[in-house]
Amino acid sequence: MRKYNLDKIFGTAGTAAGMLLFIVGLYVLLSSFIGLVLVFIGAFIGFTYTSTLLDAERKRIKLSNNFFGIIPYGNWIEIRPEMKIGLKRNHRGYRVYSKSNRSIDSHNIDVRIILYGGDNEEIIPVCKFKSIESAREEIEKLRALLNLEIK
Repeated sequence: MRKYNLDKIFGTAGTAAGMLLFIVGLYVLLSSFIGLVLVFIGAFIGFTYTSTLLDAERKRIKLSNNFFGIIPYGNWIEIRPEMKIGLKRNHRGYRVYSKSNRSIDSHNIDVRIILYGGDNEEIIPVCKFKSIESAREEIEKLRALLNLEIK
């Protein structure tokens, strides 16, 4: 069983805000039960992320949303012989506005290994890498492990 972490659901700014809410909630919890609400909301926003679980023995894969960082939710997809895997460049950008109406842009560029169906439609991202070289190494390992063609 392999696990690949993909993205934070609320982006970098949302994750930072969630962590701040969580910490403030822990402090407020010392004097009031209102802190419990802040801890709950902060933990959800700050720790929720997506990941992919790959079960090579049973030939299945699962795109999982991990709520609060510990509660996985998702469905297993059976890997069939007509499926393929391929590389895709991914660019995600986030824009956050401050109180003085200044914008802060954040760009995340990575390379992802994608699972494709028999009709060459994208099914799910399997994993992500910063460089194309490391992605090529991993796609070769996955091709041999799962007996799939490379698109």
